[in-house]
Amino acid sequence: MKQIVVISGKGGTGKTVITASFAALANNKVLCDCDVDAADLHLLLHPEINETHQFVGGKKAVIDSELCSGCGECIKVCRFDAISSDFTIDPISCEGCSVCSFVCPVETISMKENISGEWYISETRYGPMVHAKLGIAEENSGKLVSVTRGAAKRIAENKKMDYIIIDGRPGIGCPVIASLSGADIALLVTEPTLSGMHDLERIHSVAKHFGIKTACVINKHDINYENSTRIEDWCKKEGITVIGKIPFEQAVTESVVKGVPVVEYSESPAAEEIKKIWNLIR
Repeated sequence: MKQIVVISGKGGTGKTVITASFAALANNKVLCDCDVDAADLHLLLHPEINETHQFVGGKKAVIDSELCSGCGECIKVCRFDAISSDFTIDPISCEGCSVCSFVCPVETISMKENISGEWYISETRYGPMVHAKLGIAEENSGKLVSVTRGAAKRIAENKKMDYIIIDGRPGIGCPVIASLSGADIALLVTEPTLSGMHDLERIHSVAKHFGIKTACVINKHDINYENSTRIEDWCKKEGITVIGKIPFEQAVTESVVKGVPVVEYSESPAAEEIKKIWNLIR
């Protein structure tokens, strides 16, 4: 079983379009959307949810109003201004640090588990899929990514799948690290813009730090040939193989609007290039 993660240093480079196409091209695989803060792979793969699980991402403080003496010690120590003058706690402002529960002289503050989101095991016409949705203003997205990846791995092992294809989160933060860990290869998707080039370097440094093998795809490479050449030169210097250059095409946008992977929607040069990229990865 091989784990393939598609990531990008910034959003909007086209990694989900590529991941959805891999889902259509690959055989015997599990799909996993690790962009739990803003999941969108489901828009192209249309999963039917079979199982729904709650995600507990931490704890929140709760005050028992019947026992509260109104001393105000909790208000003094709360750095997040989560406790109001009537000794109620705003769950959005509370960061779960539990300092208030330690200073309360009558022990009326307790820490309750906080349901931060949900994760799902679904079925698509391309195979099983694990995905998730983090709640509004909730944290611990890295933990939720680990939960979804763990579920995908169990499914792959039980069903003797060949691949886990992971749609990672953009950026370089904790959810990206959770998406990367243990992967066999990270496909770095970039674009020939200044921000794309800058963030490609950042995400490569993260993958390199964790010893993950990488390959690069330049999406919309023909919108700026000069920058595309600069990316190729940089990749050569860093020992990264550029395994594909996808042209900018209207067919890709149309496929997203239709909710269909581009390799199924058309036989355009962009779709053919993605097929070539998959064959090289495989």
